[in-house]
Amino acid sequence: MSDIRQTLDWLAGGALSGVQSQDVLAELCERMVACGIPLWRVAVFVTTLHPDIMGRRFLWQADTGVTTSEALFDILETDDYRKSPFTTVYATRKPLRRRLDDADCPADFAILDDLRAEGVTDYAAFPLLFTDGTVHVVTWATKAAGGFAAKQFSDLEMVIAPLARVAEIRALRRTAGNLIDTYVGHQTGERILSGKIRRGYIEAIRAAIWLSDMRGFTALSEQLPPQALIDRLNLYFGCQVPAILAHGGEVLKFMGDGLLAIFPTAGDGETDAVCGRALSCAREFRKRIDELPRAHENEAAIRFGLALHVGEVMYGNIGGGNRLDFTCIGPAVNLAARLEKVAAKLGEAIVASAEFAAHFPDDFRPLGAHGVAGFAAPQTVFGLAKPMA
Repeated sequence: MSDIRQTLDWLAGGALSGVQSQDVLAELCERMVACGIPLWRVAVFVTTLHPDIMGRRFLWQADTGVTTSEALFDILETDDYRKSPFTTVYATRKPLRRRLDDADCPADFAILDDLRAEGVTDYAAFPLLFTDGTVHVVTWATKAAGGFAAKQFSDLEMVIAPLARVAEIRALRRTAGNLIDTYVGHQTGERILSGKIRRGYIEAIRAAIWLSDMRGFTALSEQLPPQALIDRLNLYFGCQVPAILAHGGEVLKFMGDGLLAIFPTAGDGETDAVCGRALSCAREFRKRIDELPRAHENEAAIRFGLALHVGEVMYGNIGGGNRLDFTCIGPAVNLAARLEKVAAKLGEAIVASAEFAAHFPDDFRPLGAHGVAGFAAPQTVFGLAKPMA
């Protein structure tokens, strides 16, 4: 039987042998069982900073190992959450313990009946206090006769502080990733977290370029109340952002009602496939817009313009001082922006440059050559081919 002090030292050293958070919990529980602590189930719940996810649960059981799950914000409105031990620990910042094999044990939480039915004899929930003042929770359960012995429970108490430090470090890293993914995108975020944050860091990449705009947004902004306008804008973006991500694109920038995204290629040999994903995404976006329900009979349909182009862009940091923007710039991006304006004049929802349309000659029809600002030669614009009658 090993000494709990070895486990405490391992945690104090950062639990470096655990690559992922679930690996840390698995090894911690294995070490504690080796110390003679009869664990049956351990759960760690850590709240996070994410637009959709309230927190993550890591659940270890002796026979199945670690599983992870995410809780959405909707859970806060459920009775299961309101009447759980977690809310008590959050509110009091103190541990609670229920000896389930004791006839006098209060049945003050619904989960206790479930645990007792599974043969659990002792259950304890401890707050994990982070340095920023937030409270997170770890729970321990055993099926051992008589529950946790005094020495075993003391060992559980000793683990809490170093476990909180390890959990906080891991949570901070994940929170940073969540925020960067939310505001700059996953691929861009990976570059930022890898240290590519110096002003002037730029790399040339080849990509399909997506530049979209909502038609009539200025007029809408004068007609609708502010919240209704934001709701409509979010509805519009909600039709294209998930589609872009699902097709391997990266949303780089929201510009009022405009959106800039790229579909990077790893080389010229991938251009057909990448442009194909961008085109499929455009069609899916249009379908989602067409299928949006109307709030009322007289509500105007959402209309949009989208330009697709492919070319080399400069991808990296621009800005001044310590305020930077990781984005893409260059003539190819400028052309996409100009083509989107041409689409508005032509009354087309989706247009493409000659370079993009060349990959799909059967999918596009020429709309003529048009002069665009910043380019000496007129640019031939292509619209999606009309479906066969």
